[in-house]
Amino acid sequence: MTEEKAAQLLQALRTNEVTEVTVSKEEFPVFRNVLTKQEDMKSFRGAAKHFGTVVYTYEPGWTA
Repeated sequence: MTEEKAAQLLQALRTNEVTEVTVSKEEFPVFRNVLTKQEDMKSFRGAAKHFGTVVYTYEPGWTA
């Protein structure tokens, strides 16, 4: 995954084009790097799955 692709996926979550994004263990470092630079980073919720996979959703206000 490239940083550009990660940014596109985050934007797709924000605009409800997709309801969730699945990130593999191998893609995670690049995705996380882009995610942590987002102003609304805390609106993205990651759920850990088997074998290092993380499923992200966009839920504004889910955390304090």
